[in-house]
Amino acid sequence: MPERLSGHTLLVSLLATPIRHSLSPKMHNEAYAKLGLDYAYLAFEVGKEELADAVQGIRALGIRGSNISMPNKQAIIPYLDELSPTAELVGAVNTVVNKDGKGHLVGHCTDGTGAVRALAAEGVGVKDQIITLAGAGGAGTAIAIQLGLDGAKEVRIFNIKDHHYEHAEKTVEKLNTRTETRASLQDLKETEALYHSIAESSIFINATGVGMKPLEGQKLIHDPAVIRPDLVVFDVIYSPAETELLRFAKEHGAKKAINGIGMMMYQGAEAFKLHTGRDMPVDDIRQLFFGDEVQ
Repeated sequence: MPERLSGHTLLVSLLATPIRHSLSPKMHNEAYAKLGLDYAYLAFEVGKEELADAVQGIRALGIRGSNISMPNKQAIIPYLDELSPTAELVGAVNTVVNKDGKGHLVGHCTDGTGAVRALAAEGVGVKDQIITLAGAGGAGTAIAIQLGLDGAKEVRIFNIKDHHYEHAEKTVEKLNTRTETRASLQDLKETEALYHSIAESSIFINATGVGMKPLEGQKLIHDPAVIRPDLVVFDVIYSPAETELLRFAKEHGAKKAINGIGMMMYQGAEAFKLHTGRDMPVDDIRQLFFGDEVQ
């Protein structure tokens, strides 16, 4: 990267905490290098207390834009000048663009688009499909909204009755009133209801933390009869690359068992294009960072 830096270099940042685990700086800088772009990507340890100053820094320094991760995805909204229609529906932002570098900050949400593109890359469309979605946190909400925007017939959301449940009720209301998709919400602890919903769905999406640390080795489906030859199982978790749910789905003959690597790549690619106007070389970056872990 150093040989590419110049007085014209445009900066893109990541605002989150913790950030040390993030692959984003390496991935974006590698993509810039492959395309010969005069950009640099840096991660900054920013929580809610520092967020207002950080956003002012974007304006003052002419930073091209930022990726936003926890705990700032909702907290940043009051500091922005504009939201994309998707970000407004989701109620969260993971990408900020400094429009024309003039300090007008536009918030976007690319998580849901990343999920739909990951499915499409595996030959799976969502239009006119009945989809069961477990989890209504940040990722689940973004996915649910994008499924509605992309024409899913039904989105059946399951979530435990925790602090996300009330928000999930609002998501269902948005889907039912602002898209053509029919949406519903049920308690994830109602296992029989979950199984019945999956039986009527072509796609099952796990957007919960079940399957990653500290719940690694656990899964939401335990009955092999739930897994059908025409069922697509998509787990948004990318580490481990094969969760217990995906292993179970493969073992019992699911049509496809897809991990979260593609979603992570494509949501980043969407942000990359918003910041640079160019397509990220997704296949090259994915192979470089994940290699044989990509199914």
